[in-house]
Amino acid sequence: MKKSTYGLLLIASMTFACGGIQEVREVTIQTEGVEVEVESEWISLFDGESFDGWKKYGGGDVGAAWKIQDGAIYLDATNKDGWQTGDGGDIVTEGEFDDFHLKVEWKIAKDGNSGIIFYVHESEEYAYPWMTGMEMQVLDNDGHPDAKIRTHRAGDLYDLIESSEESVRPVGEWNLAEIISKDGLLQLHLNGTKIVETTLWTPEWEELIAGSKFKDMPGFGTFKSGKIALQDHGDEVWFRNIEIKRL
Repeated sequence: MKKSTYGLLLIASMTFACGGIQEVREVTIQTEGVEVEVESEWISLFDGESFDGWKKYGGGDVGAAWKIQDGAIYLDATNKDGWQTGDGGDIVTEGEFDDFHLKVEWKIAKDGNSGIIFYVHESEEYAYPWMTGMEMQVLDNDGHPDAKIRTHRAGDLYDLIESSEESVRPVGEWNLAEIISKDGLLQLHLNGTKIVETTLWTPEWEELIAGSKFKDMPGFGTFKSGKIALQDHGDEVWFRNIEIKRL
């Protein structure tokens, strides 16, 4: 009798709910003794209609200054009097991420300032996300005074590394920011152009921090897993099409 051998297909999957969003985190396929890793799916971090999956940094619901406008997260600065005032504050994802590829579209109002912060560790020890997490700068380069400082312009790894070239679009237009972190290699892309690349958690990384405004913050840039934050810097800013892939 002829014996036929068929490949064995094993699929191990795990799903979890994060603000009502289901995710297949890891899928392994084994067929005839060969294992193949299947790439993780993109996870939507914003459904365009609610703040499910988001919270105020430090605890509590997202502040009333953050609104949803035309399918985007919008910081309404109308009744604010500067940075971190009024019913705003930085907002963070409920979930944490280690190796990831993040995509966010953003636009900023005239003279505005904000940021996308990642590897944020939330605890009572740290008053703000930027005391632990690194920031990709969001800025009106033509109007905000921070633009006069190298490493403080749109797309820069804030106060650490300036962009290799300027690919930001004019104020009021949408920009696509991408943050890719895998095994310590960090890349920042803006509108399809790679503008920053560095290696995290090395002696050279520690030297970079030692020469920055974060030098007296012992937790800064040390966490290898953390939350994503959107910054309240007191200016109007919009974020949309926020999605992430675990790498």
